Amino acid sequence: MRDRRAECAQLDGLLEAVRGGESRALVIRGEPGVGKTALLDYVAGREQEFRICRITGVQSEMELAFAALHQLCAPMADRFEQLPDPQCDALRAVFGLSSGPAPDGFLVGLATLGLLAEAARDRPLLCLVDDAQWLDRASMQALAFAARRLLAESVAVVFAVRIPDEASEPAGLPELAGLPEMLVTGLPDEDARNLLRSALPGLWDEQVLDRIVAETRGNPLALLELPKDSTPAELAGGFGLPSARVLTGRIQELYQRRVLRLPPETRRLLLIAAAEPGGEPALLWRAADRLGIGIEAATPAVSAGLVQISERVRFHHPLVRSAVYWAPPPEERRRAHRVLADVTDPQADPDRRAWHAAQGTQGPDEHVAAELERSAGRAQARGGLAAAAAFLARAVELTPDPARRQERALAAAQASHHAGTPDAALRLLSIAAAGPLDERRRGRVDLLRAQIAFAVERGSDAAPLLLKAARQLEPHDVPLARETYLEAISAAMFAGRLANGVGQLEAAQAARSAPPTARRPRATDLLLDGATTLITEGYDAGTPALKLALSAFLAPDLPEEEGLRWLWLANVISAGLWDHETWGRLATRHLQLTRETGQATALPFALTARTAVHVFAGELTEAASLAEEVSMVSQAIGIPLLPYAALFLAAWQGREADCTRLLAAVAAEGVRRGEGNALTVVGWARAMLCNSLGRYEQAAAAASDAGRRRGPEVGAAATWVLVEHVEAAARSGAPEQAADALKRLAETTGPSDTDWALGVEARSRALLSTGAAAEDHYREAIERLGRAAVRGELARSHLLYGEWLRRERRQRDAREQLRAAHESFTTMGMEAFAQRAERELLATGEQVRKRTVETTSELTAQEAQIVRLVREGLTNPEIGARLFISPHTVEWHLRKVFRKLGITSRRQLQRPISA
Repeated sequence: MRDRRAECAQLDGLLEAVRGGESRALVIRGEPGVGKTALLDYVAGREQEFRICRITGVQSEMELAFAALHQLCAPMADRFEQLPDPQCDALRAVFGLSSGPAPDGFLVGLATLGLLAEAARDRPLLCLVDDAQWLDRASMQALAFAARRLLAESVAVVFAVRIPDEASEPAGLPELAGLPEMLVTGLPDEDARNLLRSALPGLWDEQVLDRIVAETRGNPLALLELPKDSTPAELAGGFGLPSARVLTGRIQELYQRRVLRLPPETRRLLLIAAAEPGGEPALLWRAADRLGIGIEAATPAVSAGLVQISERVRFHHPLVRSAVYWAPPPEERRRAHRVLADVTDPQADPDRRAWHAAQGTQGPDEHVAAELERSAGRAQARGGLAAAAAFLARAVELTPDPARRQERALAAAQASHHAGTPDAALRLLSIAAAGPLDERRRGRVDLLRAQIAFAVERGSDAAPLLLKAARQLEPHDVPLARETYLEAISAAMFAGRLANGVGQLEAAQAARSAPPTARRPRATDLLLDGATTLITEGYDAGTPALKLALSAFLAPDLPEEEGLRWLWLANVISAGLWDHETWGRLATRHLQLTRETGQATALPFALTARTAVHVFAGELTEAASLAEEVSMVSQAIGIPLLPYAALFLAAWQGREADCTRLLAAVAAEGVRRGEGNALTVVGWARAMLCNSLGRYEQAAAAASDAGRRRGPEVGAAATWVLVEHVEAAARSGAPEQAADALKRLAETTGPSDTDWALGVEARSRALLSTGAAAEDHYREAIERLGRAAVRGELARSHLLYGEWLRRERRQRDAREQLRAAHESFTTMGMEAFAQRAERELLATGEQVRKRTVETTSELTAQEAQIVRLVREGLTNPEIGARLFISPHTVEWHLRKVFRKLGITSRRQLQRPISA
């Protein structure tokens, strides 16, 4: 701890904050031996004030899902039942304490957050994680998730992470990116010399000491250890040559030399201890007994300070473990693993036993490969997708039969894809495709390759691959082939105008050849048939079939898996068919399903759909809250979703600066990813913004560009933009353009036959009509849109009707319509349209009174969200689960809200407050 005053002061500040009821996260980074563990020891020395939970990552445990999290949470098991049921069930499932479906990884993270908060209720909690670079990925994701969301729980999580100095070591931990960091470097020269002299009593050549300080860069472990293997002559005369080797390697070699000086039986015992990361003394002694090694063999290693054996087996430093493990020949390491596999209880710990057996096997071994496959199944059931992929990848290496090896490689690739490691998935796919493949297996390989492409970049490459896979699967797996055709249509929808040879029409034409399902059609089958019919035959033929499909997605017996996978597309299609009521019900169901199942990766899509429903309903305050949640959840789970929700909201609100920024970001990212649908959304949003600002020529240009398509397609923005095009073209003196856009609009609105559809069609016809016909169309639009619960479109109809009446010199009638429009726009927060209505009212000679609106501008976005959820009747735990924060943090936010609003209870929050 020499000259660690600054580091200790920073840690003291962390401890003080936790004592005061706050939470902190910190990442300590440094090279091996620089003193990270010593700093954790410094923090752990406060155990009388704090509850301490400490774990250490072990390299050989990186493949065992949730191994580190289990080690951390096991002492808090008595708190599991205090968590909400879904969170409690998630932890019990991943720790193998109960059976059930695999929980979503982010539900596990939320459960971890809740557990840490519960454990800190009676006493502040410090979680210390050493060698975090060697934690299994599932544990790291859960702990990092929790650490990012700690705020007011009296919890600190401190990670110590090795900065790699060798290419073979793991580089970086993206899960910890953005957390506060402390970089620990070597000691200053004077402190380094003092530490070195403490390890070398007596008089030594000062030049030699300076050389050692320089070579070690002040690394404390190196200063203490390297001189121990130097001869007195070297230390006195300084004739040794400086080494160019990496410091970590030099220290490890030093430990290896010490190990090699130990008796053979001691080295064998240490090798067993190094190969078994659990540190269980009982397991060590069982393995030693199997090899005929007595307990006395440990004495030389303990005396040399290399290892401690008490309630756990602990090496002096991770580099000691590495030295012990890698010094012997490979066959000795394999023998140690085989013995550990033999003495590991197959009932209590089958996965660790299988992993040891795999490490102890040199060549192909079907028995071991089958055990690994079973372990992968158990890991997958617990939600450990990365562990499942690792087990399967090793099983592939050990599988002797080529056909079975291909099947396992395909399964490993699938697991790697679901675990979010596309590069590993593609490598395993290359193994699956290396030998001869039958058509069914080749179809599955192509399908997975296409799904990876679609997941990584929702662009133009996925649709052709999906189409190819669907055709190959047709003779062998009709349900899977049909789903793959629907995926191809979806991918083509995302690719839009940037489609690479396969657009929606090509995908739908190919899907028409798909054999019908032999069983009762699922909702997915109906969706495929309806989409195919609409794209190939038009809206008149396809709309009734799609409405039938949408009804199936609302059926109470819809399978959960089918809903999670395809409700997002049902949402898009219902919006494109102008069915706001069905869209709202589908979006609500999708959002509820994702929340109930903890499917956080699907949550941004469900939230975006529900945000858009609120936007069209004119419920912009609710939409703003959900748009903020979209951003928060996307950031939490690391999904780079295009900010459609924020863009929809900014366009309807008429916030020009925000909307312009979002338009540029969405367009640039859409082009980069080959996601042409983004350009259509951008064109629609730009056209709406320009119409709200009265810039009709710009709106017409944007709408014309966005509305280009080859024929009928599923989707929403390409249909909505036609409404903007009619208004913009009509107002900018381009009636031919307006008439063409109206003709295409009517092709979609007529078959839909909803009030929303027929209302916007009537309003659009009014723009191209004169006299009594125009008035009739405006009145029809207002009547229909008034029944359709699309308040924004209703207000726009009042505005356009009022503008027409003013030009007809019917000032009194115009004022009535314009007042209704202005009042609605102002209430909803559609600023640009409200200003346009205000200008029209002023032109009629009416003075517009400025509304005084109570605001909560002092509230942060998250506080406003919490207020909304309190009004919905949610409890603090339910709000915490919704917002990925702990109930204690919800309580902390509410106390701040009460102070800001001058209230004292939740009941008072029911009073209307404009956010």
